[in-house]
Amino acid sequence: MEITAAILAGGAGTRVESRDKGLLPLLDRPLIAHVAAALRSQATTILVCANRNQNEYAWFGEVVADAVAGFKGPLAGIAAALARCKTPWLLTVPVDSPDLSHDFATRLADAAISAGAEASVAHDGVRRQPLFALYHSTLAASAADALARDLAPWRWQKEIGAVEVDFSAEPQAFANLNTLEEFREWERRHGV
Repeated sequence: MEITAAILAGGAGTRVESRDKGLLPLLDRPLIAHVAAALRSQATTILVCANRNQNEYAWFGEVVADAVAGFKGPLAGIAAALARCKTPWLLTVPVDSPDLSHDFATRLADAAISAGAEASVAHDGVRRQPLFALYHSTLAASAADALARDLAPWRWQKEIGAVEVDFSAEPQAFANLNTLEEFREWERRHGV
């Protein structure tokens, strides 16, 4: 199945002293390197949704900036990626979650196809994880409309009938590294 993966790296980095979180070091490599490595076997193309440091991000995929100025949130990145997507499906993941499973895309795709849905989204057993999702590329106009209406990703997913996929057996895959201390804790857990 042809899938484009979009790494959402367009945030302002407010919890890491306004630094670009995806480029912060994690085990001596930028955080985004870990996410991109997890996606390479799951996608035919990798996009990086970034609003700054685009030359650095270009090492990890084709860089896509938000169509609207400022930091408008993750739906702006999702809409920009869908507008650029050339495959039938777009997978989205945030840049700050380096523990994706090897079959993440396949499980989301299987669920969407078997349900006849245009989108699927991960559920960690406690709550929906709206940034970990798969969208059919025909949803580009719908995403742009939702962005114009200032919807949160989960609200838009509800509108388009996204099916939830159970990932409760691996909730650690959705842990976000939001602070510098969380970066160091992740490194300690992974043997550094």
